[in-house]
Amino acid sequence: MNLQQLRYIQEVVRHGLNVSEAAEALFTSQPGVSKQIRQLETELGVDIFVRHGKRLVEVTEPGRQVLAIAARMLGDLDNLRRVGKEFSDETAGRLAIATTHTQARYVLPEAIRRFIEDYPGVRLSLHQGTPRQICEMVLAGDADLAIATEAIADYETLLMLPCYQWNRCIVAPLGHPILQTQALTLEQVARWPIVTYDSAFTGRGQINRAFLARGLKPRVVLSASDADVIKTYVRMGLGIGILARMAYDASLDTGLGMLDAAHLFDSSTTRIGIRKNAWLRGYVYAFIERFAPHLTRAVVERTLAGGGSAFDI
Repeated sequence: MNLQQLRYIQEVVRHGLNVSEAAEALFTSQPGVSKQIRQLETELGVDIFVRHGKRLVEVTEPGRQVLAIAARMLGDLDNLRRVGKEFSDETAGRLAIATTHTQARYVLPEAIRRFIEDYPGVRLSLHQGTPRQICEMVLAGDADLAIATEAIADYETLLMLPCYQWNRCIVAPLGHPILQTQALTLEQVARWPIVTYDSAFTGRGQINRAFLARGLKPRVVLSASDADVIKTYVRMGLGIGILARMAYDASLDTGLGMLDAAHLFDSSTTRIGIRKNAWLRGYVYAFIERFAPHLTRAVVERTLAGGGSAFDI
């Protein structure tokens, strides 16, 4: 057994059991990957994958356990490398953040600006995707942190750090009748066509649950992952928008009016997700604290040691 074999099985799963794609990502040959996987299975005495002819079609039950152990071993190997870097230079390195459009556009800029000022030697990269995509980036080692409202809790191998709570607002073109409403209700919102987030993004679940609880069926005419796209179509008159409150800025969102809707929907919590066995360099703790001041290094280290989630907010 060797680490290369563990990397091979991990990469095969990452590529949807497509050995050819995994081999290409590993810069090696498909037969070589298949041979190494067979050798590992022979040594362990179990099949890691179910095969249909030459194709891999499923991960076996013992295979899932092997993959979990492989992930921990490869993660620990990565941690060993990070330990050396941590003590050789705490001010230089790489920090990769995976997040959604709303966080990247409206919440992160100030924390990133201050971090870059304090750590000019750190190469910071920002990756955007769906909540599930960004969680997978962290698990694959392509990102150090995932910042999102959804999905992090669905991954047992990710540690959750609650950052802040937020709620929603209603936006509409200036002059729209709904903007004259004195006491906004869900019934009034449901009378109009709605433009809001895709089901995978930005607390859409709370929106759906709120209408369902009142027996209402809102007419969502367009859904998108990007708040700027939502506002564009609201300006066009396609419907009223339901947005994260932080995505509206009266000085920038000309042509749109806003009503606070926090009383209509349950609040949502944005969280940071990190691998439970992660070794974080000093500047990663620094970034986390700049983004969420209550998440000090001591709090994060204590949560990592416990292997669970930090206190909720």
